[in-house]
Amino acid sequence: MKRISERYRELSYDVIVVGGGMAGICAAISSARNGAKTALIHARSVLGGNTSSEIRIHISGADQGLKQPDYAEGGLVYELMLENKKQNEHFCYSIWDAVLHDAVKKEKNLTLYYDTVMYDVETEQDEIVSILCVQSTTEMRYRFSAPLFVDSTGNGTLGYYAGAEWRMGSEAKSEFGEIDAPDKPNNYRMGNTILLKAKNMGHPVPFTPPSFAKKLSERQLAKRIHCAQMRHTIDCSESPDPEEYRRISMCSSAAIDYGYWWLELMGDGDDIIPEYESIRDDLLAYCYGLWDHIKNGDEGIHEHGAEHYALEWVGALPGMRESRRLMGDYILTETDILEHRQFEDAVAYGGWCIDVHSPRGLLDFEILPSDCYFFEGVYTIPYRSYYSKNVKNLFMAGRDISTTRLGLGSTRITGCCAIGGEAVGIAAALCVKYGCTPRELGSAHISELQQKILKADGYLPNIKNEDPLDLARNAEFFATSHREGCEPSLVTNGISRKLGDRFNGWCSRGISEDGEALTMKLTSPKELTELRLTFHSDFRYPIRVTMAPNRQKQQRAGVPAELIKDYTVTLLHRGKVVREITVQGNYQRLNVLNFPATECDEAKITVHATNGAPDAVIFEVRAYE
Repeated sequence: MKRISERYRELSYDVIVVGGGMAGICAAISSARNGAKTALIHARSVLGGNTSSEIRIHISGADQGLKQPDYAEGGLVYELMLENKKQNEHFCYSIWDAVLHDAVKKEKNLTLYYDTVMYDVETEQDEIVSILCVQSTTEMRYRFSAPLFVDSTGNGTLGYYAGAEWRMGSEAKSEFGEIDAPDKPNNYRMGNTILLKAKNMGHPVPFTPPSFAKKLSERQLAKRIHCAQMRHTIDCSESPDPEEYRRISMCSSAAIDYGYWWLELMGDGDDIIPEYESIRDDLLAYCYGLWDHIKNGDEGIHEHGAEHYALEWVGALPGMRESRRLMGDYILTETDILEHRQFEDAVAYGGWCIDVHSPRGLLDFEILPSDCYFFEGVYTIPYRSYYSKNVKNLFMAGRDISTTRLGLGSTRITGCCAIGGEAVGIAAALCVKYGCTPRELGSAHISELQQKILKADGYLPNIKNEDPLDLARNAEFFATSHREGCEPSLVTNGISRKLGDRFNGWCSRGISEDGEALTMKLTSPKELTELRLTFHSDFRYPIRVTMAPNRQKQQRAGVPAELIKDYTVTLLHRGKVVREITVQGNYQRLNVLNFPATECDEAKITVHATNGAPDAVIFEVRAYE
């Protein structure tokens, strides 16, 4: 490699993240924001993984498709979606790509390497020393070294190359006592999918399938809704219970102008990863065969409501659901999920159903494509599931974390992967700060990690803000007005979102011409340098980029109306104004205001306007010297 110097470089960082999906993005940005010199190594030309323009899966999470909106993921992933909502009213995936690109590139401690494939790993004893990569666009070969690495490849490739312990397939019921586990272990796995997008052209559009298309019949598709009429006619005679119908409808649904998640294949061998290319070819063949069936019919059935539809886009890069799971000090199980386990070292949470797909995907013609084991509420995920059991300096983020297969059925959902990635990035930066391994951090600094997650607008069930450096926790709060149950003092109750009947924040009675003010009085004068304000965005309304027309219709135009748009922060010392900060046009939930050290004993936040809602709402105020 060194024979041509301009084609080889050796670089070192504090933290190296491999894989630029949502988990990797959140890990890399949060690591950089917390002071670590970070590199993000990504094999593709756009960021986002399964959510990118190459694959186009929308972000789902613990809100279970708005069934429990109070548990929507906050923090960095929500910040990115709010940025996209501001810039991208028409759900363009290329703009979403640009939002992610911009978010990564503007972090001063973060360097991004696109089109850079990791092909080998160098280790010493039980630690990773460096990774070897090649950038396909420039022919540049790299040797990246760091004391800490994050595997967010999805497949657990970094851990696999480094010799990390891993699992694939289903555990037997006897191993962990999971109620829905098989009696014997097997190698079932969820498969890969490509999506399509069709458009109503307003006139008849013919379709001639390519020669490689694989035909599908109405009988083969009987268990999979592939046109609007089928949602009302799918056979529920064997299970008339309403909850069972809900399960069947959810597990079989699709949109003729969006795509079919159940267009899914697992391959024929023992390992889905080396079969990726052949699975892709088969998926394309079945995709065009499915569209041929929808457009042209078979067996005398021609009415699918698609006469005026034309294909606008077909994915060429399959999205993966399941492959390796890297083992940590704890393996999260289905039992932990169903019992809503509260771990002392919780750093993330989940709420998606345990969603496990049929063993052969599309080719299991006689059964539904998915079984969803529903539950209410959320569970927590321990920090011990986010670092390798036997590779001392390796974190995991995304679908390759330490779970059983049934645990993966819920944790693999993108929103859950993203908040786990953010937690890992913060943890990696703390490891740099303390010069320790991931395991050592968990035994000595887990409370600090949890508090930093909350500080970044994360949510952890049953864990409140107890940051000893937050001066607002001991301050008094007053307001010009408030609604009953939304008193100003609630901005320091430690919870920065509405949960059920508890609002957990201040809400004004309208906004007067002079604005509505929330005032913080400190116990004594302090030299403040930072204020952190968490606003209301109403999680009942989704803001994600999506191709699905029904999901698009759930969204309101513009950024959330509840977000405070224009406000002024006035710092006072003994009644005299010493600093004033004006913010206009805000559209983010978390606002971080940094300013030169200013001695003050009072901070007054005057809200002049929201983005459309009648009241001003602030969930949390934090203040730091």
